[in-house]
Amino acid sequence: MKRILVVEDDNGIAFALQLDLKSEGYDVEIETDGESALHRARKEAFDLILLDVMLPRKDGFEVCRELRRGGSKTPILMLTAKTQEAEKVLGLEIGADDYVTKPFSPRELRARIKAVLRRTAEDELRIFRFGEAEVDFERCELRCAGKNVDLTAFEFKLLAAFIRNVGKVLSRDQLLDLVWGPGTFVTDRVVDNHVVTLRKKVEPKPSKPRYIVSIRGLGYRFDD
Repeated sequence: MKRILVVEDDNGIAFALQLDLKSEGYDVEIETDGESALHRARKEAFDLILLDVMLPRKDGFEVCRELRRGGSKTPILMLTAKTQEAEKVLGLEIGADDYVTKPFSPRELRARIKAVLRRTAEDELRIFRFGEAEVDFERCELRCAGKNVDLTAFEFKLLAAFIRNVGKVLSRDQLLDLVWGPGTFVTDRVVDNHVVTLRKKVEPKPSKPRYIVSIRGLGYRFDD
């Protein structure tokens, strides 16, 4: 469960945000002033900070600036009622990951939060290990038991798609979009053939896959 710190001095807005985000499966904590928020963000681990600009004691810009100066890499999404372009730019320049201008729709905010969390997860994923395999995303390499394994571009993209969706069942259509790109027309058999080939390179026993598991009638799932 992703943990979000909502920093908003309007109790009505804060409570509404908490209810909405909890309904989306997030663990939500609230602070109503910049000083308390800064202290809490330094002491506790959060996956994202939803930070209003206009706050008592310390404004959102100060909180963001001090967190970044202290080395915090927690994603920050700023909420502002101000529409001046310069102030939006300032928020991004001091380290905010995105901003939403009030009034905003709950749907837009949820989409922005998901996008920021997704980008952060992808940025953090550099090396992934499972069994005797090690996937280096920066070098686009697979090593098994310390030895490089040759993968085609599509095989690496397929493996990356599985790793970035660990534990999720991916249909063949989803894999087509993730690996070959939306609008590409190839048969399901092409996906199946690439999965079979990939298994031969990453599975200890390809005939009894441990990691890339077939889910009958649905697709495939990567189990770590």
